[in-house]
Amino acid sequence: MPGLRISAISFLNTAPLMWDFEHGDAGRDFEISYTLPSTCAAALAAGQADIGIIPAFTFAQIPGLVILPNIAIAAKDRVRSILLVSKGPIGDVRTVAADTSSRTSVALLQVLFAKFFGGGRELTPHPPKLDEMLQNHDAALLIGDAALQVPLDAGYHLYDLAHVWHRATGKPFVFAFWAVRLDALNRQPAGMNLTKVFQQSRDRGLEPNSLDVIAREWSPKLGLSEDDIRNYLTENIHYYLDRENHAGLKLFLQYSQEIGLIPAVPDLRFLGPVAFGGARK
Repeated sequence: MPGLRISAISFLNTAPLMWDFEHGDAGRDFEISYTLPSTCAAALAAGQADIGIIPAFTFAQIPGLVILPNIAIAAKDRVRSILLVSKGPIGDVRTVAADTSSRTSVALLQVLFAKFFGGGRELTPHPPKLDEMLQNHDAALLIGDAALQVPLDAGYHLYDLAHVWHRATGKPFVFAFWAVRLDALNRQPAGMNLTKVFQQSRDRGLEPNSLDVIAREWSPKLGLSEDDIRNYLTENIHYYLDRENHAGLKLFLQYSQEIGLIPAVPDLRFLGPVAFGGARK
């Protein structure tokens, strides 16, 4: 019988999560494909994948999912890879070209505008090409690797959306987590503990030697130094769905419901007993 199908994301920030699947033996029990966050969620919704690292916002829109506990892509404050690049101050922005790669980041921007910056703005989906995005828009929303590559001296106003959220709410922000289709659980190999497999992969991926390997692999791809990549993965990204991150996630979903992005705040269902692990930093 073929293994459970994993839909993963081909961004730097998922590299530690995928460590055992790419460098260990975990991958032999699964079929793995790589895509964008928004497409990953669509694959889960369509039954084309059994497990996916989905944008947090999409959990409210896909029935029949459970969350693998204490694993996330989150930020306690600055994240660096979710960036609003603007020609002027954020309060003056009226039109935004929005990277189509992540629905959570777009929803976060909509929440921030609606709740803290005077109301909704006009958002237009656009491929992540900064110069083209700014030709006819006041600002551009970039996520993931494209955001990391924006030079700090580009001459624009740069807004780290996780930092803007933290400054406004006092809470961290959860961008994504592993979700599993309930109807796939009866097809997992006998004796497999899915939560343990994915948590262990994360833990091994965050070991210093593993981070060194990831930095060497990704530095030439992104044009960033190895130290910059290590700092991003250890200082900006938080890989645990701890109690504080859980509270930030619930508030984001509440705000999303209040401004009409989702019809109701979903019940955050976990696989097995909910166990909030300690924060790594």
